[in-house]
Amino acid sequence: MTTRSCPCGLPGAYGDCCGRYHSGTAAAPTAEALMRSRYCAFVKGDAGYLLRTWHPRTRPATLELDPRMRWTGLEILDTSDGSAFHSAGTVEFRASYRGGSLHERSRFERVDGAWVYVHGEFLP
Repeated sequence: MTTRSCPCGLPGAYGDCCGRYHSGTAAAPTAEALMRSRYCAFVKGDAGYLLRTWHPRTRPATLELDPRMRWTGLEILDTSDGSAFHSAGTVEFRASYRGGSLHERSRFERVDGAWVYVHGEFLP
């Protein structure tokens, strides 16, 4: 039996990596882990997880994902704070998709102890 690696780019299997965050059996312990799990949710088309992990202050009412979008890779470029000892953090990343890439610096905060996405700034 072959176990697929997690789309977030870490070496573990999806179920042992981001899948446990998506299913709710674990919470992302760092801003980077949440960012990776959110990228993975885009890959999997899991809009529910994306909404659940979005800060209530900035979360849209609905989120429609393009089923034709094909994400092909994630590269973490920089992180600032966002550990178990912080209440906020940023993650700069490049997410590749068929036909291009997206470069973003995302801001995360803790709400009731859980990391959530606040907003992102697109970079050149």
